[in-house]
Amino acid sequence: MTVTVFILSLLAAMAIGMPIAYALLVCGLTLMGYLSLTSGVVTFDSQILAQRFVDGADNFPLLAVPFFLLAGEFMNAGGLSRRIVNLAMAWVGHFRGGLGYVTVIAAVIMASLSGSAVADTAALAALLIPMMRAAGYNIGRASGLIASGGIIAPVIPPSIGMIIFGVAGNVSITKLFLAGIVPGMLMGVAIGLTWWWVAKKENVPPGPRVSMPDRLKITAEGGFALALPVLIIGGMKFGVFTPTEAAVVAAVYSFVVGMFIYRELKFKALYSLILSAGKTTAVVMFLVAAAMVSAWLITVANIPTEVANMLSPFMDNKMLLMFVMMVLIVIVGTALDFTPTVLILTPVLMPVVLKAGIDPVYFGVMFIMNNAIGLITPPVGTVLNVVCGVAKISMDDAFKGVLPFLLAQLAVLFLLVLFPSIVLVPLHWLMR
Repeated sequence: MTVTVFILSLLAAMAIGMPIAYALLVCGLTLMGYLSLTSGVVTFDSQILAQRFVDGADNFPLLAVPFFLLAGEFMNAGGLSRRIVNLAMAWVGHFRGGLGYVTVIAAVIMASLSGSAVADTAALAALLIPMMRAAGYNIGRASGLIASGGIIAPVIPPSIGMIIFGVAGNVSITKLFLAGIVPGMLMGVAIGLTWWWVAKKENVPPGPRVSMPDRLKITAEGGFALALPVLIIGGMKFGVFTPTEAAVVAAVYSFVVGMFIYRELKFKALYSLILSAGKTTAVVMFLVAAAMVSAWLITVANIPTEVANMLSPFMDNKMLLMFVMMVLIVIVGTALDFTPTVLILTPVLMPVVLKAGIDPVYFGVMFIMNNAIGLITPPVGTVLNVVCGVAKISMDDAFKGVLPFLLAQLAVLFLLVLFPSIVLVPLHWLMR
């Protein structure tokens, strides 16, 4: 019955158009009232909610969120993103469907810089959609490719989604970052192979081949951008800094490169960039704080035990249990955005994962990948909406274009369900 009260109160608040953060608070109030009336486990007290709300945001690892968002703003404004696209163009732009391969390579590299799917997708779409339209590509298909490339950002470190999951699920963020490298690369390979297959339908002449001296020059210009993921991942692997400190390093590095080396980041733009990062941070932090209220009441109400009982037929088979949970998350991800899904389902599913003996880091990577895929599934599909806005196409055209790549990403997801060692073996090697 408690699970029913939790779900119905959340859905009812969302149905009347209430923002997710406020819906989570209403859900918390409803749960507290229900528990105080039926079980006496907790007394209805608004001060407890206020205290839990503040405690939810008072978490040191969450400091990484504003700094990674700020780093993304500096990279886009400072020319790092554009140089990554130029670098990919120089090396693979002359192949058949070359701009598609440029998109895949640029998406993987940019994913290792910012950790935000929406920011990466917006930057890629703004740079590549006009070029692909001018070259004669099918824009629906091109938009689908860009959207599917953008969702690699929450999987490859640094990932804002993994930071939020790590805080909500009490899982090592460093391990999550390192475990996400191989799955993120596999997502890139999957959409690259899918583009190779669908590009046969594109009757577009390949671009001109760039000479080797020019390639080397463009690569050297993009070297400062390419050095950032090496700096972040290397620093965490060798214990030089924590994920939170890595976020500060990323922000400072991208600021210095954009301002003093590429000289495209201007002092007059700093206020608007910091303000933009601050606004996004405020939204994320408010969501996290509100979700922590519900998470505490979920624990008090013993909802994870009820969910575990529902899933008890699958408890003896880890692979089958993971498959069922992944299907559940796919379904939820079509209706909820990335961050709310992570914050709502983490406190519910993590006890089930631990009881079943599933590695929490492995589950975290799979969970984040699944939620990232939800960013390109209608009706919510935040990343898909971003591409539609930039390309000025309908959601129907964008979904038709993204469908082959969506299926490829789901194939990778369920491949990792079948073979967990693809995630865990590289993680153990990187943690040595």
